[in-house]
Amino acid sequence: MKELNKVTGLQGEVQAKKYLQKHGYHIIETNYKNKIGEIDIIAQNKKLFGNKCIIFVEVKTRTSKAFGLPREAVTPTKQNKIRQVATAYMIENNIYEKVGMRFDVIDVVGDDITHIENAF
Repeated sequence: MKELNKVTGLQGEVQAKKYLQKHGYHIIETNYKNKIGEIDIIAQNKKLFGNKCIIFVEVKTRTSKAFGLPREAVTPTKQNKIRQVATAYMIENNIYEKVGMRFDVIDVVGDDITHIENAF
């Protein structure tokens, strides 16, 4: 079951990446990891923000809504961890004081994708 969840999650991340690219986002990095945790997608949308905002995207995928919406799994604890990882990324890349941060969630259920901008 755990392996199936991993495959489903990876498929959702591929769908989310394609969705973002189709909507004008430039993917900077996927599956960024540091000692604190992981961020699924790091992107920019130069049409909206120029080079002034880095968007950290958490992708949650489910095969059905039987156990609720995927976005419901992005708990306050998960949000805090994502913020910490993002802050470390910004410091590591020496861009912390140069650009803003935004946190989005992409919810994937089958072929349905919901992009929640500025989710937290």
